[in-house]
Amino acid sequence: MDTSGSHRSGFVAFLASLGRLMLGIAAGMMTIGLLLLGLYLYLQTQLPELDALKDIRYQSPMKIYSRDGVLIGQFGEKVRYPLTLEEMPERMRQAFLAAEDYRFYEHPGFDYQGLLRASITFLSTGEKRQGGSTITMQVARNFFLSNEKTFLRKIREILLAMKIESELPKDKILELYLNKIYLGNHAYGVGAAAKIYYNKRIDELDLAEIATIAGLPKAPSAFNPIANPERAMVRRDYVLDRMLALGHISQSEYADALVSPNTAALKGHSVDLDLPYIAEIVRNQMYEQYGENAYDDGYQVRTTIDARLQALAEDTLRASQHHFDERRRFRPIQEHIDLERHTSEADWDRELARFGRLGYTEPALILTLKNGAAEVYLGGGKRMELSASALSWAHRWLDGHRRKHEPKGSSKPLATGDVIRLRNDGTRLRLTQIPEVGAALVSVLPKDGQVVALAGGYDFHYSKFNRAIQSKRQPGSGFKPVVYSAALASGMTPSSVVVDAPIRIGNWTPMNASRRYYGPTPLRTALVYSRNVVAVRLMQKVGIDNVIRLAKDFGFEEDELPRVLPLALGSGSASPLRMAQMYSVFANGGFRVDPYFISRVDSDSGKTVYQATPPTACAECEETRTPPQTMARRVLSPKVHYMMNSMLQDVVRMGTARRALALGRTDVAGKTGTTNKSFDAWFNGYTPALVTIAWFGYDTYKSLGHNVMGGDLALPMWIKFMRVALEGVPEYRFPAPAGGHAKKVKVNRRGTVSTDVEYYSGNKGERFVDSEGGDSAKSRSGQAGNKPKPQPAPARGRAIESLF
Repeated sequence: MDTSGSHRSGFVAFLASLGRLMLGIAAGMMTIGLLLLGLYLYLQTQLPELDALKDIRYQSPMKIYSRDGVLIGQFGEKVRYPLTLEEMPERMRQAFLAAEDYRFYEHPGFDYQGLLRASITFLSTGEKRQGGSTITMQVARNFFLSNEKTFLRKIREILLAMKIESELPKDKILELYLNKIYLGNHAYGVGAAAKIYYNKRIDELDLAEIATIAGLPKAPSAFNPIANPERAMVRRDYVLDRMLALGHISQSEYADALVSPNTAALKGHSVDLDLPYIAEIVRNQMYEQYGENAYDDGYQVRTTIDARLQALAEDTLRASQHHFDERRRFRPIQEHIDLERHTSEADWDRELARFGRLGYTEPALILTLKNGAAEVYLGGGKRMELSASALSWAHRWLDGHRRKHEPKGSSKPLATGDVIRLRNDGTRLRLTQIPEVGAALVSVLPKDGQVVALAGGYDFHYSKFNRAIQSKRQPGSGFKPVVYSAALASGMTPSSVVVDAPIRIGNWTPMNASRRYYGPTPLRTALVYSRNVVAVRLMQKVGIDNVIRLAKDFGFEEDELPRVLPLALGSGSASPLRMAQMYSVFANGGFRVDPYFISRVDSDSGKTVYQATPPTACAECEETRTPPQTMARRVLSPKVHYMMNSMLQDVVRMGTARRALALGRTDVAGKTGTTNKSFDAWFNGYTPALVTIAWFGYDTYKSLGHNVMGGDLALPMWIKFMRVALEGVPEYRFPAPAGGHAKKVKVNRRGTVSTDVEYYSGNKGERFVDSEGGDSAKSRSGQAGNKPKPQPAPARGRAIESLF
């Protein structure tokens, strides 16, 4: 049987089928190719332009600096310290290349070997794991794409990586990557990671630390040396293995790094000097101006704050609060650790960490008590003995304030497990407590309003309420100089006489602090000794509207100035910063200035985007007719200012602020202030170089103590600050303006005025006769009445200066 024909026909059929199959495959491949080409062309049109990479602006935190360049605050979640590739150590670059993309300098933007491995993983497991990403692809993803795990995004990533490689050099791509990559704990880039984890500059890191950071991009949380130290060490060792295999490090370097311990410790936003009250003020102002961009656009904010004076202000404030508080009652302990439940030092360390250091105080745990003495645990394995005398304050005050219904001996001031507060008084640790009393201190350059120091509370982390700018307290007698300025502006002089006698206004009868009346009293004497009745009579004479109008010129707001006669005694409201603005007028020659905190704002590229040009006080410029760039508005005439400055100097020379003579300067002036029931104690003082306001008071509006005055409490704090702040600052006396003159007479040896003192009012030639002087507002002797009390003269031998 002949089968050759059938074989030939079968072979022909096979070839025909094979041809059809090949044609189908070819058609399919062409179709796929066309689809891929179409997809490629479509995706190419969707790829972003790379201008952003060529002129990159990193999202960086806002940094706040003092006037002398000290970093005092930082805001923004993305901590970043951008660096050039040349600024990054070679070992850092090698570590990242070894861990992430060792063929970086060889591939065109994507690594087919890595992609092949990722594809095999998908085919074998069905899981779409991220893999095969080169450094260039990660740059593409971080700058332009999302983190979704889809094939389409992967294709876009590859195409974009190729585009990046075609337009940017390899070194630029690596620099972008090392500055952009997220490394955990808000650290973006290797510079930030060095600070966050090790508080070092990048060039200070050792090999083990470099390898730890280089191990983070794969999984910043899983390989975090803080959150997961064991896994972080495994990943670090892998990076070291890769560096050794690639010949980047020697065997000995590898061995040394491999046994290095994990030294990472979270540093947060590291600053040179932590000034949170100031930083929060600036943060708020920057947010108002720039919105959310303030936190990410890398603004460099230069403030007016002097780092030395700011540290001095905070130290002075805290020391003054402790000085006051530790002479009051010891308050019952509120914090306690259960020693039956927590038995080890590790437990105690963990519990003490909840309380933390606040201001000058640090927590300590009472372990045992015996015969009034205590063994305390300070943390970190440290213990110490506190003697019974060191704890006597607690025993004395708690015993003295035991509730009446409690039987004697029932009140236990201290117990084992109590968490007490200790502070170093310069020689030893002593029992203390966080001061309950509030305080504030503000210091301003009167020439243009620069705030050089501001302390608004004991510790920002204890209370964020900034009493220096947010509190609205009655200024008391500190407001009287506005009333006197209005009186002098109306034509009166320091020697103009007002009768200090009883006055009744509706149901209100104003009284002097001494509970006495002094009859005919010159304005100078009334201000020096803070006579309340004279201030009220002046307000009546000048008019409430005129006083309020002038107060607004000084800087007060409408809602701070009630239209009532008690305003003469300071019944309005003001923050310490407002009082600093008010007294700057007296310190600078009579000009209105507005306090400010920000002097300059630079972008992350170093370009200045804001420069403060505040109105500046310049009395001499008026004469030479060479004003500054922006001249401050004059609110007191030269004559009125000269008279007021002289009167405020006399408050220090012989009045309620005589303690300020301890500074040994002749240009110090100011005014004390105390409100009803001693709710507030002020001293508003200045020299022509510096205005400083000191305030004490409870946030809950309770008395500071019976007959506590501004000169008792606020003035000592002011002196302590100004003694240091004015070191090396020359004295300055305002020259007498044209059109007036002064005459001086001496007090005799017996301390009384032997002849009448003549006061002249300048061009008018008016003469007033007065026996200068009066008793201090500190005097509490005698009774109120209508009969004037003879007024003693000021300190013997002192010249009495009358102006205009």
